Amino acid sequence: MKTILWATLSANGNYAQSSPENPPKKEALDDFAKHAEAAGNFIVGRRTFEGMAASGGGGGGPFADLDIVVVSKSVDALPGATIARSPQEALNYLQRKGHQTAIVAAGADLHNAFLSQGLVNELIFNVAPVLEGKGLHLTIDANDYKFKDVRLLDTNLLGGGVVQLHYAVNR
Repeated sequence: MKTILWATLSANGNYAQSSPENPPKKEALDDFAKHAEAAGNFIVGRRTFEGMAASGGGGGGPFADLDIVVVSKSVDALPGATIARSPQEALNYLQRKGHQTAIVAAGADLHNAFLSQGLVNELIFNVAPVLEGKGLHLTIDANDYKFKDVRLLDTNLLGGGVVQLHYAVNR
């Protein structure tokens, strides 16, 4: 199964965090919906799912027909989602359902778990035109300073100043 990590980053490389003062860029959200619909699924963490549900996304609305997997060790059920206890369990579930591609659109902690476990084949980074003074980072191993080569597959201008970088992760 091909696993694509999808994330929005700030122009200075931080993991973009949205707030009422800095809402997500529409172009990035539209791009996520396009990729999730094409794959028929997405994987998120509990906090991300709850944030989506609060804004009308979650397990309903435009994502009602998708397989949504929430990776969480602390909840047993969420309406509109399947719970998995680990990144690998989430991928196994989607593979059993017949999906060929999984979209990981989690929060930073879950993205880092997928990366550190070597479960990511491709990266899609939407770089938003904003600088953040303090932010979270994507890492491949929180305990060691390592490098992982990636190969640029494509670039795209999404509009609104958002630039998309699409990479393959060399294994």
